[in-house]
Amino acid sequence: MIQSIAWRNIWRSPLRSGIIIAAISVGMAAGMFSATFTKGWMNQRLEAGIETEASHIRIQAPLFDENYDLKEYIPDTESLITSLSSIDHVNGVSPHLVIQSMIASAETGTGVKIVGIDATAEKSVTNLYSKLGEGKYLEGIKRNPIVIGRNLAKKLKVKLRSKVVITVQDADGNITGGAFRVSGIFDITNGMYEEGNVFVRKEDLARLVNMKSSTTHEILVHLDDTELIDEMAIQLKSQYPELKVQSWKESMPELGYINEIGNLYTYIFVIIILLALGFGIVNTMMMVILERIKEIGMLMAVGMSKLRVFSMLMLETVMLTLTGGVLGILIGLWATYLTMENGIDLSMYSEGLENFGYSPMVYPVLEMESIIVIILLVIATGIIASIYPARKALKYNPADAIRTD
Repeated sequence: MIQSIAWRNIWRSPLRSGIIIAAISVGMAAGMFSATFTKGWMNQRLEAGIETEASHIRIQAPLFDENYDLKEYIPDTESLITSLSSIDHVNGVSPHLVIQSMIASAETGTGVKIVGIDATAEKSVTNLYSKLGEGKYLEGIKRNPIVIGRNLAKKLKVKLRSKVVITVQDADGNITGGAFRVSGIFDITNGMYEEGNVFVRKEDLARLVNMKSSTTHEILVHLDDTELIDEMAIQLKSQYPELKVQSWKESMPELGYINEIGNLYTYIFVIIILLALGFGIVNTMMMVILERIKEIGMLMAVGMSKLRVFSMLMLETVMLTLTGGVLGILIGLWATYLTMENGIDLSMYSEGLENFGYSPMVYPVLEMESIIVIILLVIATGIIASIYPARKALKYNPADAIRTD
């Protein structure tokens, strides 16, 4: 009965109720779409960071990443790789020989991280091979092929089959160098990574620095189930205590923060919208109550308890909020579905975005968790916004309220 009365009371002033519902709908549509947009954007960066740059688990000699010392390599690499490959859910293992050094073209030079890889094994742990904008993945060049990033190619002013010279310090401490030819140029929409990392064949780099081709500074491990990454990292840490084992969250902590920051940003944005709308709802309901003082006094005078009056006014506010909130969420979901397949093109900001590893094409992602949280926030806003106006109405004396003009 009270629910029916509350719903009718909302539409006693269609224009006023329509305006507040429209305001709530617009705000919630913006909040809902912002949530799916941000989630999609962050997920794209997270996936690119893990599958292209970091893989799932990284194993190194304990002190290697402190100064990239050539002599800090993993002993008995071959047996370790065999052992890792036999573990359940491990579907890729790739050894790396890593050196911080210089690369130069005929035009200019810069510092880079040179990664010696087994091209076949590397395909099982990262998808960099599928990100080549030009050329082939360490193929098509007979001697010393090298794969570089698009930004580095621009900086060095080189193209496919151009010669570049790598200058390194070998295992004996001598400065040496070697000429390589560009076999491929990768484009992963991450300017910093493209400019700072190059890939060569492991045996070519080992020969250049006068080390055995089996020398390995780090091993990347890829799993067939991402839910098992943390568990597998703990298992490998206990199994190989003499080595440094890190999940992608530890080796690239900035990626681990992306998801948390994205969710936090979404909820803060929605809460700010709801706070602004909450004040509007309170103002509207106060106007409604001031117009209905006499009516409320009569209801209490004929025997309606204060609790029922309070419940009726709260229901009006909650229904008003839910109507606008649900409508806004549906509009936001509709906008998400329209853009999920083709994405949103932010190419006009591509240069700045790519410098931080973000793609200029954003594909919104819909998650049930976000929808549920936003709906709960809408309900909470309606309840909180209804308390003050409803309590205000109960302070009127029935006799005085009836005499109000």
